[in-house]
This record gives sequence, C-alpha cells and structure tokens, in this order.
Amino acid sequence: MNHVAAAESGVGLGLDVWIDSYLDHLRVERGLASNTIESYARDLGEVARHAGEAAVADVRRLDGEVVLAFVISGSRRGKSARSSARQLSAMRGFFKFLVRERAIETDPTELVERPKVARKLPRFLSYEEVSLLLATPPLDTARGLRDSAMIHLLYASGLRVSELCSLTLGSLDRNVGTVSPLGKGSKRRIVPVGQVALERIDAYLTLVRVHAKGALVDPHLFLSPRGKRFTRQGLWKLLKAYARRAGIATPISPHKLRHSFATHLLSGGADLRAVQAMLGHADLGTTEIYTRVAQDHIRASYNKAHPRA
Repeated sequence: MNHVAAAESGVGLGLDVWIDSYLDHLRVERGLASNTIESYARDLGEVARHAGEAAVADVRRLDGEVVLAFVISGSRRGKSARSSARQLSAMRGFFKFLVRERAIETDPTELVERPKVARKLPRFLSYEEVSLLLATPPLDTARGLRDSAMIHLLYASGLRVSELCSLTLGSLDRNVGTVSPLGKGSKRRIVPVGQVALERIDAYLTLVRVHAKGALVDPHLFLSPRGKRFTRQGLWKLLKAYARRAGIATPISPHKLRHSFATHLLSGGADLRAVQAMLGHADLGTTEIYTRVAQDHIRASYNKAHPRA
C-alpha cells in the first residue's frame, strides 16, 4: 500500500516514514543540494522527537497545538528566533507536502506565527582590505597562481564557496568573459567575470592546471594538490591564511567576499535587479538588504572625506 492509498484508507503512517518520503521528494523531484536536505532532515528530526515525547506517532494527530508547543519548547531551551523561524519554515514545507499527498487535510502551521527575526546586516570588507587580500598570493609559484585565480574569481563574480568549488572547465567562457555556476536548487545562472580575474584564471590554466595531478581526468576548474576538486574547508583555510599574511584584522570567510561583491557593486551605482541576478537570489528582498549596507558605506565615506560633513 503506497502513501496516498494508506492516507485515503484511513491507515496512519508513522511520522518518520513521511519525513523520509518528503526528503526523497526534495532530493529527486526538486533537486535540492545535499547540504540543504541534511538541514531539513535535522530540523524535521527534532520535530519527530518532540512528537514522540508528546506520544504523537501518526501524522494525522499533528495539530497546531503540537507545533506551537514545539516552537515554545525550543525558545525555552535557548533556541534563537532565527533558528525557530528556520525550523518553522521547514515544517511548513513538510506539511504542504502532506496536504498535497492527502495524508492530512489542513496545514497545522497556518495559525502559528513566525518568530520575529531581526535582520542582520551582512558584514563586508572595505575596498582597501579586498585590494590587500587580492595582492597577497605570490604570482611566482604554482600554488600562488591558483590561489590568486580563485580569490579573484570569488570576489569578481560574487560566487558562493560551494559554487566556486563545483565549477568545471565548461562553466567558464573565457571568450565572452562569463562563468555559469550551479546555484541553489540546481539553478544555473550566468555571471560576468572581470578582466583582471580572467587574466589570473588564464595564467592558472596555461601555466599551472595543465601540469596538475588529475588535470586530464577531473573536469573541475580548480584542483587541489591531490588532483581533486577544491573543498569548501580548504578554501576557507586558504582565505584565513592570506588574510593574516595581508594584516587584515577583520574576520574573513568566503561568504564575506560575496557580501563585499554585492555591497561594492551597489555602492558604485549598480542596478539592484542586476545584482540579484548575479547573486542568484530568488527573492529580491534578500538582495535589498545590501542597499542598506551600501547606503551606510556611502554615508561613512562622505562623513570621513567631506570637509563640512
């Protein structure tokens, strides 16, 4: 008996069974990244444990009171409003799936108010800090050429670290000057690459990658010394090392370079929709937060430089 038939016949299936089915749906039908699916699995796993403690094993017995009690218990345990909001979002997606599969009649999260989350302004590097960072990798070594190309591309195109690490040789169009990363939800977009970044990439490809281990068998653009695709952890450590060498006191991460890319573009007058497309944001509201950062940056520059500020 399949899930829909079980639901229609009145036979209740366990919550764990439905969660597994939902995760399969996210993986196969929606093509979400493994990291995203793992996050959903953790959040929904907590819901299942809470339901078990409340002696609720059948999804048909999950009502608004059970969901609200779960959110309140998390708050009492010290869970942040942001984490609670994320878990509630995961539950809403799950329950919409259950309604669609006719396992339940209504979504029990409809009447549960989303915890209010204060939006954090993204932190970014100044122009001077970015310039110092970009100038740090030595250009007279194979590793320095590779690192310079990676850091330049990360900042020049505002890529997520996972997008940079998964780039293949076919993702880069050196003639047009664009790169096409595979973003969230397996959606591909086209992003311009600056001239300096292209020059660094060309130097890496012609002088370093052709001689690298695994160059003929691994399609990824950037390879580690072992001839495999570069990892997120490896790039994070690399950035921190170069930041220390450059004397940059600001905490740094690959995502902070992405924030810097967006903020610097908007500070320079770039169109918000264009920045949204380059970042791969599905919602314009996600991009709009950078306008506040850019305005603050412009105001600070004015106050610092104008004689009558």
